[in-house]
Amino acid sequence: MSLSPAFAYRRKAINHSMQSPATSPPLISCRKVTKTYVMGTQKVHALKGVDLTFQRGEMTSIMGPSGSGKSTLMNLIGALDVPTSGDLEINGKNLAKLKSNDLADLRNETIGFIFQQFNLLGRSSALTNVKLPLRYSRNPLKDIDARAAECLEMVGLGDRMDHRPMQLSGGQQQRVAIARALAGSPSILLADEPTGALDTKTSEDIMDLLTGLSDQGITVIIVTHEHEVAEYATRRIHFRDGEIERDERATT
Repeated sequence: MSLSPAFAYRRKAINHSMQSPATSPPLISCRKVTKTYVMGTQKVHALKGVDLTFQRGEMTSIMGPSGSGKSTLMNLIGALDVPTSGDLEINGKNLAKLKSNDLADLRNETIGFIFQQFNLLGRSSALTNVKLPLRYSRNPLKDIDARAAECLEMVGLGDRMDHRPMQLSGGQQQRVAIARALAGSPSILLADEPTGALDTKTSEDIMDLLTGLSDQGITVIIVTHEHEVAEYATRRIHFRDGEIERDERATT
């Protein structure tokens, strides 16, 4: 993704407006977190004693080469896996002590996922795609249609609710995916290369949208290889070989 002059100028303005992290209790806490995978006769140490906290409303980018541990950390925070050792707490709940049903509830109620390839149902409308996670919730809303429509309005697609993915641009499809992630009113949004399949202008629009959600109090964590995307975040963490290489916060 090439960087336009206007894009670069706006990134500079955003960087100057970044605030220092809050002092309230963290929403996410990682203490001495390790993750080891057994592959045949070998052990792969994907994470090696990671200590991190994330505040409510904090927008963080996670970068690093392939195999550095960033995707493993994303899976752990997303309650898709549990640490081999150490403690990972979300909103005071230790994931290693939760049963599988409790982990599923945590994902449904607390975490929204955004993917590079959108992962939309091709034959279903935008509204149906957004409704999907609500149908599997243990505490479904009384009016699922109304909530899905509200989320599509939030991302600027109120006039595209009946469109299928093939009738939408790449940026619009990603907006549907973001609306779907917002449907359950999550505290955390995990975005895996959210602009990887988009052009520069559309990427700017998506990142502006995620920035606005962070401003509303949602904790946004983005895995990306794009430095331009990472610069939207108020905090940038660099991983290498399963460890934190740098943890940078912008100052006012």
